[in-house]
Order: sequence, then C-alpha cells, then structure tokens
Amino acid sequence: MSAEQVGIGLRLLGPVRAWQDGTELVLGSTRRTAVLCVLALHAGQRVSRDQLVNAVWGEDPPSSATGNIYTYVSTLRQMLEPARSRWTAGRLFSSGGGMYELRLPPDSVDVLRFESLRETARRQRSAGDADAELATVAAALRLWHGDALAGVPGPYAEGQRLRLTELRLATAERYAELLTGRGRHEEAGQVRRELAEAYPHREELRARLAAAPPGAAPAAGASVVTGGGTRPPGVPLTGGQVRPGGGPAGGPGPRSGAGANPLFGRDVALRRLRRGMADAAAGRGGSIVLEGSAGIGRTALLTVAFGSAPDGCRFGWAVGDEVTRDVPLGALRDCVESALAAGLDDLDGAAGPDGLDRAEADAVARAVTLVRRATADGPLVLVIDDLHWADPTTLRAWATLGEQAAELPLLLVAAVRSGAESVVGRSVAEIVTIGPLDSASAGALVRTVAPQPPEPPDLARILDLAGGHPDYLRRLAVHGVEPFPVAALVATVRAHLAPYPDDLRQVLRAIAFLSAYEVRVPGALPAGCTMAELAAATDHHPDDLDRMVAPVRAAGILASGDRLRLRHRVVARTLHESTPAALRVALCRLYAGRLATVGAAPERVAALLLAGPVPVDDCAGGWLAEHVERVAEASPRIAVAALARAHAQHALDPDRRLTLTAWLARLLLRADHHAAAEAGWVAARTTDPELAGEMRWIAAHSHERRGDVETAAEIAHAALRERRIGPQWIDRLRALLGRIRPSLPGNPTQPHLSRSGLIGDGRPS
Repeated sequence: MSAEQVGIGLRLLGPVRAWQDGTELVLGSTRRTAVLCVLALHAGQRVSRDQLVNAVWGEDPPSSATGNIYTYVSTLRQMLEPARSRWTAGRLFSSGGGMYELRLPPDSVDVLRFESLRETARRQRSAGDADAELATVAAALRLWHGDALAGVPGPYAEGQRLRLTELRLATAERYAELLTGRGRHEEAGQVRRELAEAYPHREELRARLAAAPPGAAPAAGASVVTGGGTRPPGVPLTGGQVRPGGGPAGGPGPRSGAGANPLFGRDVALRRLRRGMADAAAGRGGSIVLEGSAGIGRTALLTVAFGSAPDGCRFGWAVGDEVTRDVPLGALRDCVESALAAGLDDLDGAAGPDGLDRAEADAVARAVTLVRRATADGPLVLVIDDLHWADPTTLRAWATLGEQAAELPLLLVAAVRSGAESVVGRSVAEIVTIGPLDSASAGALVRTVAPQPPEPPDLARILDLAGGHPDYLRRLAVHGVEPFPVAALVATVRAHLAPYPDDLRQVLRAIAFLSAYEVRVPGALPAGCTMAELAAATDHHPDDLDRMVAPVRAAGILASGDRLRLRHRVVARTLHESTPAALRVALCRLYAGRLATVGAAPERVAALLLAGPVPVDDCAGGWLAEHVERVAEASPRIAVAALARAHAQHALDPDRRLTLTAWLARLLLRADHHAAAEAGWVAARTTDPELAGEMRWIAAHSHERRGDVETAAEIAHAALRERRIGPQWIDRLRALLGRIRPSLPGNPTQPHLSRSGLIGDGRPS
C-alpha cells in the first residue's frame, strides 16, 4: 500500500500538524515533532541518527540524545503505522544501520508542495505566462498558516524557518509585482503594506513599499489584499503594528493597537516635532530632518508626533521607496495628494523617466508653485519617511521648498537614516538626531514588552547587548538572551545591514570576529580592533578599508573613536555567532594566522583562537607555548582560557600538553584560583624533578589557601617521601608544612619525634 493510499498529510508552514486518513494525529513533545520535521523534509532520503541528534540539539547534545532519538522514532513509527508488527517491514518508515527513512509522496508535505509551486511559477515566468504564474504564486501563498515550523526547537528547524521565511517573502513580493503588472495597483500596494507590517524589522520590505494615499481603503467586505472575500494566508496582517499613512484622509493617525509599540525616551524630539506643527498652524513654517540609524525608531516617533493635527492643518505622508524612486516627483506627489485628498493633474507629464517631456527644473518649479498655492488655503504639514529613497526630482523640490518654508504655513519633515542628511540639499533644515535610548528608557521599554519581567541580571545583559537600540531591545526582551542568537534577532541585524554592499558586510563581519572575545568577556581586551589588525585579517589595504567603512561610520553602525568596533554589541555577537560553526572556526583560524604573521599582539591572536573556537592542534599549541608568557602578561584571563582549552585537547602532543598545562597551573595560582587538579595532573606525568616539585608545591599551596590544610599536608608529605623533586621545592614544601602545622588536627608537639620526623621529610631521626 502506498503512502498516497495511506493518506498522510503534514503541515509545516505554520504550527506543525499531521493527519492520517482525515484524522489529526497527536504529535507529542516538541523534540519528537522536530525529528518528524527533519524526516519529512528529507522524505525518501535516508537520515542518520547522528544527523537527527545534530538537528535537534546542535553541537552540544546531552548524553541521552541517542537513546532519545531511538524513542522518538519508535513512537512516531507506532503513531503512523499502528498496525505494523515490530518484525515486519514498514510502509512509511524504514530503518537499519543507524539510518532512518520516511517514505512520503512530495504532495503530502506542504513545504515540498510550496517549493514545487515556486518551481512551476518560475517555468511559467520563463514562458511569459503571467496569468498562470499569478495563479500559481497565489496557490503557493495559500499554503501558509503562520511561521514555518512554529514552536519546533533545534538548529535545523531554526535554519529552515529562516530559509522558508525568505522564500515566503520573495513569493509574496513576486505576487505584488504580478498584481501590478495586471493593473491591480491597490491590491499590490496592500500586499506590500501587509508585508511591512508583518515584518517591521525588515528594512528591505519598507524599501519596496509603495506609499498609498491615506483613506484608500478597500470596499466593505472585500479583502484588503485581493479585493475578494479571502486573504492569501501567505501575507498576514499583525495587530498592533503602526503604519503611518494608513489612517483617514487628512492625517495618518495611529491605528488601534498603537499602544502595543510604546515610545520611550523621545520626549525632546517629540516636543520639537509638535512645536513645529503648531508653528505651521500659526503661519510660521520650517523644515526638520529626523536622522537616525536603521531600527532606531524614526517611524514610530513620527507616528506618535503626528497622530493628530491641529484644526485646519492638512497633513500629508509618504514613504520613499524603490518602487517610486524611478518616478519623477513620485514621493512628493504621493505626499501632497494625501494631504489634499485630490489628484495632482498639474504634475502629470512633468518629467518623464527619460527627461523627454519637460526639463527637470521646470518640473521642480511647478511642484514648488503647486505646494505654495496649497498653503494659501491653510497650513500644510508634509512628511516623507525614508526620504533618502526618494527620486532625485522629489529631493530637489523638497530642498527648494525647505528654503521657502519659513515664509509659509508649511512644515516639512523628512526622516532619513544616519549619514544621509545631505539629501535635503541646500535647505536650512533643522537636524534632529534620534540616538540610542538612555538606560532608564531602555529598561522601561524592556519591562513593557517582555513576556515576563526580566530578572535584574538578565535586564543588565539585555541593556549591555542592545546599547539603547529600540529594535534590538524589543527582540532581546521578547526572546531573551539565551540561546543566542534567535532567528528574529538574526533577521533584524541582516535587515539593518542589507542596504550595504556585500564586500562591506564581510568587512563588518571581520570586525565582529576580531571583537568576538571581548564582546563575550567584557574587559578582557580593548574594545574593537585597529585598522592595521583589520587590514591584516582581511588582506585589504588600510586606505581601501577606510573608504569602505565610511558609510557605516556615518550611519552610526560603527562607533566613533580610533578603534573600529560595532556600536551595538548585539550586532557583533550576532554576526559572529550566526555564522555556521565550521565557517566560524575556519575564519577565526585564518584571521589568527594572518595576525600572527604580521606580528600582532599575541593576546589578539589567542583571543581569535578562543572565539572560533579553534581546536588547539600541534600548530596552535606550538604558537601558544612560544607566546604564553606575553599573552599572560597582557591578559591573564585570555591566557588561562587558551591554556584550559589546550589541556582539554587529548590529541595534542603529550609533551606540549604537559608544558601548557603546567603554565595553566601557574596562572591559576597567580590569579587566586584553585590549581590543584591541573598541578597534580602534570606532577603525575612529568619526569623532570624541578617541574614535579613546582607542581606538587602549587597543588599543596592551592589547598592551603582554601583552608584544606590536611590535604595540603598529605601532598607535601607524599612529595617529600618520594624524593623526586628539586632541592628548592623541598625547602618550600617544608616551609609550607611549618606554616600549617598549628592548624593540623591532633597534638602539634610530640617531643619524642625529631624535627625531621615531625616535618615528615622521610629522613631517619
């Protein structure tokens, strides 16, 4: 009997559910569900037990993982094939030699159907059949019922969620493009708006969002996406996300649920924006540029500031994006039309894409004249969010209006990312910078959005990692700091860096790697790296790197100062720790080797080896043995961590491992840590009397400092009796026994014993 006849159905594009012959199955624990998801997404392929362990637990599985996998698979087999005997071959499950296979037809797993529909749509696109492609893409989106593999734990599920989310967004964007191509512009705009609301941290979605005029709501009973009675589930709306421009004509107005996105620490900027609006209502205009880094809260601030306009003050809102960037005056037209609630026929044909209809200067002049004429009928407030994405003609017209705003009842407010303030041209705009939140405001934000009030240590870690950045504070508050990093945080960081070219993003990742140990262990090293270290690690010339990082310096992604460091520690950790483990080790090894070659500070090289984490092989062990004293002098903490890792490498050359462990014992003692175990390990293996004596003394002295004088005395007595230690260590052990003798139990004075017998050096009395 085939799987089709059995009638198995698996839904992974949302909360995971399974059916058999129309009856829903109870899947049980989340880890058992994770095993089912791995097998389902490899339907028809053999998956090893080790692969399942790694998929569910990652690189640090519990000792019971293998047994748990056996239990999960047995339970799933019984659930899917309840009539199967233990000794008969399975129709759905097969196993043997530590390998498992789930035999399902592709159409029984929604993820596989989704990918198949995408491939069909790709072929239809190549054939030029837009109508068929539109139907196929819509069918693919209807398979979604929420986040992929929702609630399923493990690194495999996390990676699949990221991959499938990217495919979902690309499919929905293609759906919007196809709607636009069929002339269904309102539906396409609504799709993009819903995408931006569902994924507010994705700057690339904001960049593609066409600014729809306020008040252009769909007819009652119609879908806000398709105009029909249903919404494709692949394009969800999420409550509580504020979309400026979505309110009634005359002003955006926060939607219900705006309180779910609270605003903290922006009182000064908020007062400035509201004062500007009041001044415009009183006939005194002006121009304000709101600048801040991605995710810092520019849009949220504008939404709260302009949630309501004074009586008689008309309000226009638009968003600069890639859709209207090639349309001359596209962003300005949308903004003014939303304020006047009327079309701007006067601008039709003002300047075609190729500049053939009218000269650009004439287009700008007519736009300025039109806005000035509109102010004669009453105060006007125009807001363009993400002005840096607007078309060049809009930018020139905006700059010209800015120079004239003071003499008109006109307030211009532009929001731009840091470093893009120059887009306002020659205007006399006032720059209002939106920076990170102070500690009090950041703490208030975290306590408000966290599912449960965080404990003080957790709150302190969140504040340290986020550095006052509202977007990162929200992600960390909702998802916590462990395990790190969660998919939502990775997606947020990637979205914030998406506007920059790939080679620059690779440089930022190198900076994160060079800073990785200090980010995890603050104070171990100076924060960040030097330009010379970055040049050595990336094999770029310093002058080239200086030019490359200029945009991210201006945007506030890199902190100011002589050293190169990412402004928010969470970005550095995310770039480092979201890199696949094997690649992370390879890059750390590469960067460490390059730094060592150019003679960089040894503690920097050791920190990179630790950040990998790079296994301490004979090559790394030899380098560490040669430089351990310099590393210990510069950063004892790094030296101890590197030596501890070397001690744990059983494959390391025995003599080298012995030498490095001896150094570990010395440094532990120097740092007032217990070193008895490491010292005893070396003493039991070395044939060098001097080293043996030193290690015995370190072990005994470690116990002495902990107050365990009996153990200290036992170690000292044993060493003195063995007579395998150097003379100076005999003297030091005798001195130790002399110090602790009054604290030992029993009678401290025994006159019938000689001094040598009392001390226990093994010599006859």
